[in-house]
Amino acid sequence: MMQQYRSNSYLFGGNAPYIEELYEAYLNNPGSVPDNWRAYFDAMQHVPAVDGSDKPDVAHAPVIASFAERAKQGPIRTVTATADAEMGRKRVGATQLIASYRFLGNRWANLDPLQRQERPAIQELDPSFYGFTDADMDTVFNVSNTYFGTENASLRDLLNALRDTYCRSIGAEFMYISDPAQKRWLQEKLESVRSTPNFSPEKKRHILERLTAAEGLERYLHTKYVGQKRFSLEGGESFIASMDEAIQRAGSKGVQEIVIGMAHRGRLNVLVNILGKTPKDLFSEFEHTATEDLPAGDVKYHQGFSSDVTSPGGPIHLSLAFNPSHLEIVNPVVEGSAKARMVRRGDKDGSQVLPILVHGDAAFAGQGVVMETLNLAQTRGYGTGGTLHIVINNQIGFTTSDPRDTRSTTYCSDVVKMIEAPVLHVNGDDPEAVVLATQIALDYRMEFKKDIVVDIVCFRKLGHNEQDTPALTQPLMYKKIGKHPGTRKVYADKLVTQGVLPADAPDALVAEYRAAMDAGKHTVDPVISNYKSQYAVDWMPFLNRKWTDAADTAVPVAELQRLASRITTVPEGFKVHPLVEKVLADRAAMGRGEINLDWGMGEHLAFASLVSSGYAVRITGQDAGRGTFTHRHAVLHDQNREKWDAGSYIPLQNVADNQARFLVIDSVLSEEAVLGFEYGYSTAEPNTLTIWEAQFGDFVNGAQVVIDQFISSGEVKWGRASGLVMMLPHGYEGQGPEHSSARPERFLQLCADNNMQVVQPTTAAQIFHLLRRQMIRLFRKPLVILTPKSLLRNKDAGSPLLDLAKGSFQTVIGEVDEKIDAKKVKRVIACSGKVYYDLVNTRKERGANDVAIIRIEQLYPFPHKAFAAELKKFPAMTELVWAQDEPQNQGAWFQIQHNIFENIEEGQKLAYAGRPASASPAVGYYDKHYAQQKALLDQAFAKLKGFVLTK
Repeated sequence: MMQQYRSNSYLFGGNAPYIEELYEAYLNNPGSVPDNWRAYFDAMQHVPAVDGSDKPDVAHAPVIASFAERAKQGPIRTVTATADAEMGRKRVGATQLIASYRFLGNRWANLDPLQRQERPAIQELDPSFYGFTDADMDTVFNVSNTYFGTENASLRDLLNALRDTYCRSIGAEFMYISDPAQKRWLQEKLESVRSTPNFSPEKKRHILERLTAAEGLERYLHTKYVGQKRFSLEGGESFIASMDEAIQRAGSKGVQEIVIGMAHRGRLNVLVNILGKTPKDLFSEFEHTATEDLPAGDVKYHQGFSSDVTSPGGPIHLSLAFNPSHLEIVNPVVEGSAKARMVRRGDKDGSQVLPILVHGDAAFAGQGVVMETLNLAQTRGYGTGGTLHIVINNQIGFTTSDPRDTRSTTYCSDVVKMIEAPVLHVNGDDPEAVVLATQIALDYRMEFKKDIVVDIVCFRKLGHNEQDTPALTQPLMYKKIGKHPGTRKVYADKLVTQGVLPADAPDALVAEYRAAMDAGKHTVDPVISNYKSQYAVDWMPFLNRKWTDAADTAVPVAELQRLASRITTVPEGFKVHPLVEKVLADRAAMGRGEINLDWGMGEHLAFASLVSSGYAVRITGQDAGRGTFTHRHAVLHDQNREKWDAGSYIPLQNVADNQARFLVIDSVLSEEAVLGFEYGYSTAEPNTLTIWEAQFGDFVNGAQVVIDQFISSGEVKWGRASGLVMMLPHGYEGQGPEHSSARPERFLQLCADNNMQVVQPTTAAQIFHLLRRQMIRLFRKPLVILTPKSLLRNKDAGSPLLDLAKGSFQTVIGEVDEKIDAKKVKRVIACSGKVYYDLVNTRKERGANDVAIIRIEQLYPFPHKAFAAELKKFPAMTELVWAQDEPQNQGAWFQIQHNIFENIEEGQKLAYAGRPASASPAVGYYDKHYAQQKALLDQAFAKLKGFVLTK
């Protein structure tokens, strides 16, 4: 009996998973398994189950149990036990070999044009690891269920197929994807053609023409403009073939707009050879004769561009985003721009709009905004239907970088594994493989609406820029590069050898391109002139407008009451939280004019009136729906709901039958990427009030790059307008150094050329009029709002409903206390924000009726006329004190004092009242905070001392 058991033990035990897989295949298709196993499984259908019933077993566990029972009864006649056991072992080995190449084959791929990397030892890719010997090479396996390249193959042929597919010019990484359908799709795409392109002669000639254009532009510029920076693409010319293929194939699949983001490496090449910027326009920038008149302008390799080109699916609009030198910061900007275009088209999944992001290898691995942007990819508010990522991987970060120091991962692209995006590494010296990888990547993105990466492993012929000598620090690498003939030459020789082209054809293409350069003609054929899509946005009404503070933002009382009723009504049977029920009841009373409006109601009525008038609203932030300080409650949650994706109601989406879109999204825990996204959105959609709200204003410093390089300077550098609103909770409430200050001094330091607005409103009516003004005025400027915390519920900051039905946003609010006799005022205290209410209370306690207090609600552009008019109301004034919550070296004081000083008259004095200078924005101890607060209030009313300016 024991001998019988051993001779049949291959039927279970260690081979059980194999048998289960075989049996599952049999159940799906009996013809897919070998004859001997099919006969055995056929017999199983007529054998009583182990439990003695007459039902044939089809579930896996009973079958395995039956196998064990059969083994006890002796050998099965339809199979030779020992032979089948050995064959079963080999089949398992073949299956494991296939899996290993799918997982690890990329490590043996021939990816480096410079051939500098040694192939690592990977036992799992050697057949002997699975017990195979040379004698097994001609053994034939049925692999139809495990490999897409063939149905039956000898081990030798299977091994060759696997190495062709996964270890030649394309190294694929995708087996970490959890969705089996996506894995199978990629396996079939690669294995069915062995990752080997089979292009027509016409296609091959087109690829060579694109390589010729890529190399031709660089060499032309290198000789015509010696020593000028251009961040050459030489060594990575296949990238142009990849971009060309991506655009044309996307067009054939229905894409109508592509938004491109890339840093400066190869950017000039993309401008000319992909988007169709004329060489003569590029040359004018090299010769410093560009005609565009901007206050600042930017270097040529940061410039954006838009054009329309033909594709197999019709016209396709291309937009290359403007990009600063902070290499990857453009990523979320592109995604936001793409999202805005999707919304405008009603494109819910990215079928019509495609983002393409081009990366450098070191920046892709090294800069955190890459991870932050990837994390947005599949979220509700930020998903764009997948992004095609292309890495120009020249295997060196900066000229002096040691490749060992550029990252801690195997590949520069490993960060994308966090969202299970597949990666196709490809040798840049095999342009056909590059094009094939691009085709597969584009098809994957369109099929699954997910991100995917094409990592073009190439090299950089010149240094970081054209004034650099890379051999100083990379002698070995650049010896190899010096001997490399160039990708175009390698490919041209290959086509001549294949007989695809005559021997003189490659040189003729070079001459033809150079002639186009000399003539300054388009190198992209054809670029469509005077084409305008129905979805294009007309920015002309918003451009070249003079600054004005005026806007008619009042809304009739009847309309305000109608809106108030709509935003305080919930569906029948919808159970709101008791606290929210109280908020809605109070807001209903506010809408009836029974009590003053609080801040949240002022916001809500602004949003409601805008969407009702046709202006869309998009507000995002880490607590945007509820509000960090629970003041907004834009999203109501049914307390009886049982699922996350059900039971919420947004009143602002239900204020009118034909209203504009209102979207509020609680963002991922990111500042930099989310703010960059919203900036990009705002630059593509001027008719949407686009708002980003920080959880605390202090946290905006995590997005400083976006502020410095886009929001504050984008218009003067690139002529790029944006109406983005930033809401930054700000106020000294004793909550410590990271929960007090939105750093207004940083924004004010960046203010010039009327580039943006910095405001600190103090009433509900002010926020109402301010938000409406942002859309109603016919120009778009970024708006920074220092929003309150304690004032959100301060009754003194409330406003009657009538204040929304009349007036407008006040840049300066003068003295409002009727008890103050303007003729007797000797001192005026000017301030901004919450401290105003502290000053008013202190004045009341002291009975200081000879002191007037005015609020500067708009810190920039400074409202000189309005401020001067308020000061003139106090003819006896001799002292003007600026009071602020922030330390003296922070807040508005140093940035605003010259504007205040400009408005005082001869003999009048200007002084400061506030916290002393500090290295930290606020103290962390409450008793210290309280003492400082008391001291600054005392100082505001005390005899002038310390720093005093006299005119």
